[in-house]
Amino acid sequence: MLKTLDPAELPISELHNVLLSTITPRPIALASTVDAEGKVNLSPFSFFNVFSANPPILIFSPARRVRDNSTKDTLDNVLETKEVCINLVNSAIVHQVSLASTEYDKGVNEFVKSGLGETPSIKIKPPRVTESPVSMECKVTEVKSLGDEGGAGNLVIAEVVLIHVDDSVFTPEGKIDPVKLDPVARMGGNWYAGVSKETVFEVEKPLVRKGVGFDKLPESIRKSKILTGNDLAVLANVEEIPTLNKVIFHLSSRERVALSEMELEDKHKMAQKQLILGLHLKAWAVLLS
Repeated sequence: MLKTLDPAELPISELHNVLLSTITPRPIALASTVDAEGKVNLSPFSFFNVFSANPPILIFSPARRVRDNSTKDTLDNVLETKEVCINLVNSAIVHQVSLASTEYDKGVNEFVKSGLGETPSIKIKPPRVTESPVSMECKVTEVKSLGDEGGAGNLVIAEVVLIHVDDSVFTPEGKIDPVKLDPVARMGGNWYAGVSKETVFEVEKPLVRKGVGFDKLPESIRKSKILTGNDLAVLANVEEIPTLNKVIFHLSSRERVALSEMELEDKHKMAQKQLILGLHLKAWAVLLS
């Protein structure tokens, strides 16, 4: 049963809850700003992502408060000074970040309230969060209002002018390790999501040359009652359907004999196990036997 919701018929508070509980997980921008007098503000936003590499653009959105349609200090500050430092959040500081989201009176420094450290930025006035694994100094190029009612977003388009990355998050090869980075993401209500070795996985990128696609898979495979859409996508990500002669060597003599006596569904179960192990060509050998 599918429940269909019309945004025009929902109270804003309920619509807000549905959106934030389903569009998840969302990365968190811990935004540090200053006002025209140099007073510092720190606040997290989960309406946030990267939108361009050339130029390097981040966008986050301080929405108007639903309860009274007021604007947040962060929005007021970026309109005044056109600068923001975006600090990423990991599990080591998530409770401090949550504390920084408290709506203190204007002029109160959330760095002090949350216990997070200030480190001077190099190209902008807002400070960096000392404990953050990644901080990006940004110049605000545009603020686009999406409405003037409570709940309306304000897209802060920020160009990255300097990036600071903690040495501890790199692999020996100089790549950023997602587990070492330990990012925390926002979900609905009080829920957050983290990253661990058990929750991250790799998906091989599609071939530079076009994969054959679902429609070219043999019908007995495409209409399998065992193989999932993900399984079929892995099998379809080949430049051409392999012949049995090209993949048979992936099977031992014992496996070949066993396969000759298997029902189709059992073959598909065996192939699925090979796909889970990342043995794609062996999976093809099983299916073609």
